[in-house]
Amino acid sequence: MQTVVVIVQDGAEPFGLGSLCEVWAEPYHPEDDNPVFDFRVCTPRPGRVRGRAGFDLHVEHGLETTADADLVCVSPKYDFLDNDDAVLEAVVSAHERGAIVYAHCSGTFALGQAGLLDGRSCTTHWRFGDRLQRMFPRADVRPDVLYVQDGNMLTGAGAAAGIDASLHLMRQTFGAKVAATTARRIVVPPHRDGGQAQFVRTPMGQTEADTLAPLLEWATAHLDEALPVSRLAREAHMSERTFARRFRDETGTTPLQWLTSQRVALAEEMLENSTLSIEQISQRVGFGNAATLRHHFNLHRGITPQQYRKTFCSAESA
Repeated sequence: MQTVVVIVQDGAEPFGLGSLCEVWAEPYHPEDDNPVFDFRVCTPRPGRVRGRAGFDLHVEHGLETTADADLVCVSPKYDFLDNDDAVLEAVVSAHERGAIVYAHCSGTFALGQAGLLDGRSCTTHWRFGDRLQRMFPRADVRPDVLYVQDGNMLTGAGAAAGIDASLHLMRQTFGAKVAATTARRIVVPPHRDGGQAQFVRTPMGQTEADTLAPLLEWATAHLDEALPVSRLAREAHMSERTFARRFRDETGTTPLQWLTSQRVALAEEMLENSTLSIEQISQRVGFGNAATLRHHFNLHRGITPQQYRKTFCSAESA
Protein backbone atom coordinates (compact mmCIF):
# COMPACT_ATOMS: atom_id res chain seq x y z
CA MET A 1 0.00 0.00 0.00
CA GLN A 2 1.52 3.28 -1.14
CA THR A 3 -1.23 5.63 -2.32
CA VAL A 4 -4.11 6.67 -0.06
CA VAL A 5 -6.93 8.86 -1.37
CA VAL A 6 -9.78 10.36 0.64
CA ILE A 7 -12.96 11.51 -1.10
CA VAL A 8 -14.72 14.53 0.41
CA GLN A 9 -17.97 16.18 -0.65
CA ASP A 10 -19.95 19.25 0.34
CA GLY A 11 -20.97 18.96 3.97
CA ALA A 12 -17.70 17.24 4.88
CA GLU A 13 -17.53 16.28 8.55
CA PRO A 14 -14.16 17.59 9.79
CA PHE A 15 -13.40 15.05 12.51
CA GLY A 16 -14.01 12.16 10.13
CA LEU A 17 -11.57 13.65 7.64
CA GLY A 18 -9.14 14.49 10.43
CA SER A 19 -9.09 10.94 11.78
CA LEU A 20 -8.01 9.68 8.37
CA CYS A 21 -5.35 12.37 8.07
CA GLU A 22 -3.94 11.50 11.50
CA VAL A 23 -3.20 7.92 10.48
CA TRP A 24 -2.37 8.16 6.77
CA ALA A 25 -1.25 11.72 5.96
CA GLU A 26 1.75 12.35 8.24
CA PRO A 27 4.49 13.31 5.75
CA TYR A 28 7.46 13.02 8.07
CA HIS A 29 8.03 11.20 11.36
CA PRO A 30 11.75 10.84 12.11
CA GLU A 31 11.10 9.09 15.42
CA ASP A 32 10.23 5.84 13.61
CA ASP A 33 10.65 4.08 10.27
CA ASN A 34 6.95 3.60 9.59
CA PRO A 35 5.83 3.95 5.96
CA VAL A 36 4.98 7.38 4.53
CA PHE A 37 2.11 7.40 2.05
CA ASP A 38 1.28 9.34 -1.06
CA PHE A 39 -1.79 10.90 0.53
CA ARG A 40 -4.32 12.93 -1.45
CA VAL A 41 -7.73 14.45 -0.83
CA CYS A 42 -10.08 14.68 -3.80
CA THR A 43 -13.63 15.80 -4.60
CA PRO A 44 -16.02 15.60 -7.58
CA ARG A 45 -15.43 19.27 -8.49
CA PRO A 46 -12.04 20.60 -7.35
CA GLY A 47 -12.04 23.92 -5.56
CA ARG A 48 -14.25 24.98 -2.71
CA VAL A 49 -15.90 22.20 -0.70
CA ARG A 50 -18.53 23.64 1.59
CA GLY A 51 -18.46 22.60 5.22
CA ARG A 52 -20.94 22.90 8.06
CA ALA A 53 -18.58 23.48 10.95
CA GLY A 54 -17.76 27.15 10.42
CA PHE A 55 -15.22 26.69 7.65
CA ASP A 56 -14.90 25.33 4.11
CA LEU A 57 -12.18 23.28 2.43
CA HIS A 58 -10.16 23.97 -0.69
CA VAL A 59 -9.44 20.71 -2.53
CA GLU A 60 -7.18 20.65 -5.58
CA HIS A 61 -7.66 17.10 -6.87
CA GLY A 62 -10.59 15.56 -8.75
CA LEU A 63 -11.88 11.99 -8.58
CA GLU A 64 -9.43 10.85 -11.27
CA THR A 65 -6.96 10.69 -8.38
CA THR A 66 -8.67 7.50 -7.19
CA ALA A 67 -7.74 5.62 -10.39
CA ASP A 68 -4.38 4.38 -9.09
CA ALA A 69 -5.00 4.47 -5.33
CA ASP A 70 -4.34 1.42 -3.20
CA LEU A 71 -6.75 2.65 -0.51
CA VAL A 72 -9.82 4.76 -1.33
CA CYS A 73 -11.54 6.30 1.70
CA VAL A 74 -15.01 7.86 1.73
CA SER A 75 -15.03 10.58 4.37
CA PRO A 76 -18.33 11.13 6.24
CA LYS A 77 -20.57 14.07 5.50
CA TYR A 78 -23.46 15.65 7.37
CA ASP A 79 -26.07 15.22 4.61
CA PHE A 80 -25.01 11.62 4.09
CA LEU A 81 -27.95 10.57 1.91
CA ASP A 82 -26.91 13.04 -0.80
CA ASN A 83 -23.91 11.48 -2.52
CA ASP A 84 -22.62 12.58 -5.91
CA ASP A 85 -23.10 9.97 -8.66
CA ALA A 86 -19.48 10.44 -9.70
CA VAL A 87 -18.38 9.45 -6.17
CA LEU A 88 -20.44 6.27 -6.34
CA GLU A 89 -18.90 5.41 -9.71
CA ALA A 90 -15.39 6.03 -8.34
CA VAL A 91 -15.81 3.69 -5.36
CA VAL A 92 -17.33 0.98 -7.55
CA SER A 93 -14.40 1.25 -9.97
CA ALA A 94 -11.88 1.11 -7.11
CA HIS A 95 -13.61 -1.90 -5.59
CA GLU A 96 -13.75 -3.78 -8.90
CA ARG A 97 -10.04 -3.34 -9.60
CA GLY A 98 -9.18 -4.67 -6.12
CA ALA A 99 -8.32 -1.52 -4.20
CA ILE A 100 -9.34 -1.37 -0.56
CA VAL A 101 -12.45 0.77 -0.15
CA TYR A 102 -12.94 2.21 3.32
CA ALA A 103 -15.98 4.20 4.45
CA HIS A 104 -16.12 5.73 7.89
CA CYS A 105 -19.25 6.58 9.91
CA SER A 106 -22.00 7.97 7.63
CA GLY A 107 -19.76 7.35 4.61
CA THR A 108 -21.04 3.76 4.68
CA PHE A 109 -24.28 5.00 3.13
CA ALA A 110 -22.34 5.93 -0.01
CA LEU A 111 -21.20 2.31 -0.33
CA GLY A 112 -24.80 1.20 0.01
CA GLN A 113 -25.96 3.61 -2.66
CA ALA A 114 -23.16 2.31 -4.88
CA GLY A 115 -24.51 -1.24 -4.47
CA LEU A 116 -21.45 -2.50 -2.61
CA LEU A 117 -23.18 -3.58 0.62
CA ASP A 118 -25.39 -6.34 -0.82
CA GLY A 119 -24.46 -9.57 0.92
CA ARG A 120 -21.61 -7.85 2.78
CA SER A 121 -20.99 -7.20 6.47
CA CYS A 122 -20.65 -3.53 7.46
CA THR A 123 -21.12 -0.99 10.23
CA THR A 124 -21.77 2.70 10.78
CA HIS A 125 -22.37 5.03 13.72
CA TRP A 126 -24.77 3.40 16.18
CA ARG A 127 -27.29 6.22 15.65
CA PHE A 128 -27.63 5.28 11.98
CA GLY A 129 -27.51 1.48 12.13
CA ASP A 130 -31.26 0.89 11.91
CA ARG A 131 -31.60 3.33 9.02
CA LEU A 132 -28.73 1.69 7.14
CA GLN A 133 -30.35 -1.72 7.53
CA ARG A 134 -33.75 -0.45 6.37
CA MET A 135 -32.29 1.27 3.32
CA PHE A 136 -30.08 -1.67 2.34
CA PRO A 137 -31.85 -4.82 3.59
CA ARG A 138 -29.43 -7.15 1.81
CA ALA A 139 -26.54 -5.80 3.89
CA ASP A 140 -25.45 -7.46 7.13
CA VAL A 141 -25.30 -4.38 9.38
CA ARG A 142 -23.39 -4.90 12.63
CA PRO A 143 -24.15 -1.88 14.83
CA ASP A 144 -22.25 -3.05 17.92
CA VAL A 145 -18.69 -3.11 16.55
CA LEU A 146 -16.04 -0.45 15.94
CA TYR A 147 -15.20 -1.63 12.42
CA VAL A 148 -15.88 -4.46 9.98
CA GLN A 149 -13.71 -5.78 7.18
CA ASP A 150 -15.36 -7.88 4.47
CA GLY A 151 -12.92 -8.72 1.70
CA ASN A 152 -11.47 -5.51 0.28
CA MET A 153 -14.16 -3.37 1.91
CA LEU A 154 -13.72 -1.79 5.34
CA THR A 155 -16.36 0.16 7.26
CA GLY A 156 -15.89 2.02 10.52
CA ALA A 157 -18.30 3.15 13.19
CA GLY A 158 -18.76 6.77 14.22
CA ALA A 159 -16.32 9.52 15.17
CA ALA A 160 -13.15 8.18 16.85
CA ALA A 161 -13.81 4.63 15.60
CA GLY A 162 -12.39 5.85 12.30
CA ILE A 163 -8.99 5.71 13.98
CA ASP A 164 -9.66 2.17 15.23
CA ALA A 165 -10.54 1.02 11.72
CA SER A 166 -7.46 2.67 10.20
CA LEU A 167 -5.19 1.13 12.83
CA HIS A 168 -6.74 -2.27 12.12
CA LEU A 169 -5.88 -1.86 8.44
CA MET A 170 -2.40 -0.63 9.33
CA ARG A 171 -1.89 -3.67 11.57
CA GLN A 172 -3.19 -6.08 8.95
CA THR A 173 -1.04 -4.61 6.18
CA PHE A 174 2.20 -3.77 7.96
CA GLY A 175 2.10 -5.68 11.23
CA ALA A 176 1.42 -5.02 14.90
CA LYS A 177 4.63 -3.06 15.50
CA VAL A 178 3.85 -0.47 12.81
CA ALA A 179 0.27 -0.11 14.04
CA ALA A 180 1.41 0.31 17.64
CA THR A 181 4.00 2.91 16.63
CA THR A 182 1.36 4.81 14.65
CA ALA A 183 -1.00 4.73 17.63
CA ARG A 184 1.74 6.02 19.92
CA ARG A 185 2.45 8.90 17.54
CA ILE A 186 -1.19 10.05 17.53
CA VAL A 187 -1.53 9.36 21.28
CA VAL A 188 -4.24 6.67 21.24
CA PRO A 189 -4.27 3.01 22.32
CA PRO A 190 -3.36 0.61 19.50
CA HIS A 191 -6.49 -1.41 20.18
CA ARG A 192 -9.70 -0.67 22.10
CA ASP A 193 -11.60 -3.44 23.85
CA GLY A 194 -15.26 -3.97 23.04
CA GLY A 195 -17.43 -2.39 20.39
CA GLN A 196 -19.57 0.71 20.14
CA ALA A 197 -22.38 -0.95 22.14
CA GLN A 198 -20.61 0.32 25.27
CA PHE A 199 -21.31 3.90 24.15
CA VAL A 200 -25.04 3.45 23.53
CA ARG A 201 -26.94 4.87 26.46
CA THR A 202 -29.99 2.78 27.42
CA PRO A 203 -32.25 4.94 29.62
CA MET A 204 -33.96 3.22 32.51
CA GLY A 205 -37.70 2.73 32.27
CA GLN A 206 -38.12 4.16 28.77
CA THR A 207 -40.00 1.23 27.24
CA GLU A 208 -43.34 2.39 25.87
CA ALA A 209 -46.33 0.22 26.78
CA ASP A 210 -50.03 0.88 27.17
CA THR A 211 -51.66 -1.40 29.70
CA LEU A 212 -48.36 -2.66 31.13
CA ALA A 213 -46.79 0.75 31.82
CA PRO A 214 -47.54 0.67 35.61
CA LEU A 215 -46.11 -2.85 35.86
CA LEU A 216 -42.90 -1.88 34.05
CA GLU A 217 -42.46 1.07 36.38
CA TRP A 218 -42.98 -1.22 39.37
CA ALA A 219 -40.56 -3.85 38.02
CA THR A 220 -37.89 -1.19 37.40
CA ALA A 221 -38.07 -0.29 41.09
CA HIS A 222 -37.74 -3.96 42.14
CA LEU A 223 -34.91 -5.17 39.93
CA ASP A 224 -33.00 -6.43 42.96
CA GLU A 225 -35.73 -9.00 43.61
CA ALA A 226 -36.54 -12.28 41.87
CA LEU A 227 -39.04 -11.43 39.11
CA PRO A 228 -40.18 -14.62 37.40
CA VAL A 229 -43.00 -14.44 34.88
CA SER A 230 -45.39 -15.89 37.46
CA ARG A 231 -44.82 -12.95 39.81
CA LEU A 232 -45.03 -10.35 37.05
CA ALA A 233 -48.28 -11.88 35.79
CA ARG A 234 -49.77 -11.74 39.29
CA GLU A 235 -48.79 -8.09 39.63
CA ALA A 236 -50.50 -7.42 36.27
CA HIS A 237 -53.57 -9.46 37.30
CA MET A 238 -53.27 -11.72 34.26
CA SER A 239 -52.70 -15.38 33.56
CA GLU A 240 -49.12 -16.21 32.64
CA ARG A 241 -50.08 -17.03 29.05
CA THR A 242 -52.04 -13.80 28.58
CA PHE A 243 -49.29 -11.80 30.26
CA ALA A 244 -46.54 -13.26 28.06
CA ARG A 245 -48.54 -12.50 24.90
CA ARG A 246 -49.45 -8.98 26.03
CA PHE A 247 -45.86 -8.27 27.07
CA ARG A 248 -44.45 -9.14 23.65
CA ASP A 249 -47.22 -7.23 21.88
CA GLU A 250 -46.55 -4.04 23.88
CA THR A 251 -42.75 -4.14 24.31
CA GLY A 252 -41.58 -6.22 21.34
CA THR A 253 -39.54 -8.48 23.58
CA THR A 254 -39.88 -11.12 26.30
CA PRO A 255 -40.06 -10.40 30.05
CA LEU A 256 -36.64 -12.03 30.58
CA GLN A 257 -34.99 -10.01 27.81
CA TRP A 258 -36.56 -6.80 29.09
CA LEU A 259 -35.46 -7.44 32.67
CA THR A 260 -31.94 -8.27 31.55
CA SER A 261 -31.59 -5.05 29.53
CA GLN A 262 -32.93 -3.00 32.46
CA ARG A 263 -30.52 -4.66 34.87
CA VAL A 264 -27.57 -4.05 32.55
CA ALA A 265 -28.59 -0.39 32.22
CA LEU A 266 -28.84 -0.01 36.00
CA ALA A 267 -25.46 -1.72 36.40
CA GLU A 268 -24.00 0.85 33.97
CA GLU A 269 -25.21 3.71 36.14
CA MET A 270 -23.79 2.12 39.29
CA LEU A 271 -20.45 1.39 37.63
CA GLU A 272 -20.21 5.02 36.55
CA ASN A 273 -21.48 6.72 39.69
CA SER A 274 -20.81 4.50 42.72
CA THR A 275 -17.92 2.84 44.50
CA LEU A 276 -19.82 -0.41 45.07
CA SER A 277 -17.93 -3.58 44.23
CA ILE A 278 -18.93 -5.69 41.22
CA GLU A 279 -20.40 -8.27 43.60
CA GLN A 280 -22.46 -5.62 45.39
CA ILE A 281 -23.72 -4.19 42.12
CA SER A 282 -24.73 -7.64 40.90
CA GLN A 283 -26.89 -8.00 44.01
CA ARG A 284 -28.40 -4.52 43.69
CA VAL A 285 -29.47 -5.03 40.07
CA GLY A 286 -30.81 -8.56 40.54
CA PHE A 287 -28.19 -10.69 38.81
CA GLY A 288 -27.34 -12.39 42.09
CA ASN A 289 -23.59 -12.79 41.63
CA ALA A 290 -20.68 -11.18 39.85
CA ALA A 291 -20.27 -14.03 37.34
CA THR A 292 -23.83 -13.58 36.04
CA LEU A 293 -23.38 -9.82 35.83
CA ARG A 294 -20.13 -10.23 33.89
CA HIS A 295 -21.79 -12.66 31.47
CA HIS A 296 -24.74 -10.41 30.63
CA PHE A 297 -22.72 -7.18 30.65
CA ASN A 298 -20.17 -8.56 28.23
CA LEU A 299 -22.96 -9.96 26.04
CA HIS A 300 -24.75 -6.58 25.85
CA ARG A 301 -21.81 -4.15 25.92
CA GLY A 302 -18.89 -6.14 24.55
CA ILE A 303 -16.63 -5.46 27.55
CA THR A 304 -16.46 -6.53 31.18
CA PRO A 305 -17.94 -4.45 34.02
CA GLN A 306 -14.41 -3.70 35.23
CA GLN A 307 -13.37 -2.38 31.82
CA TYR A 308 -16.53 -0.29 31.57
CA ARG A 309 -15.93 1.23 35.01
CA LYS A 310 -12.32 2.04 34.15
CA THR A 311 -13.46 3.86 31.00
CA PHE A 312 -16.57 5.68 32.23
CA CYS A 313 -16.25 6.07 36.01
CA SER A 314 -17.06 9.66 36.96
CA ALA A 315 -14.48 11.81 38.73
CA GLU A 316 -16.68 12.00 41.81
CA SER A 317 -16.89 8.22 42.09
CA ALA A 318 -13.16 7.82 41.46
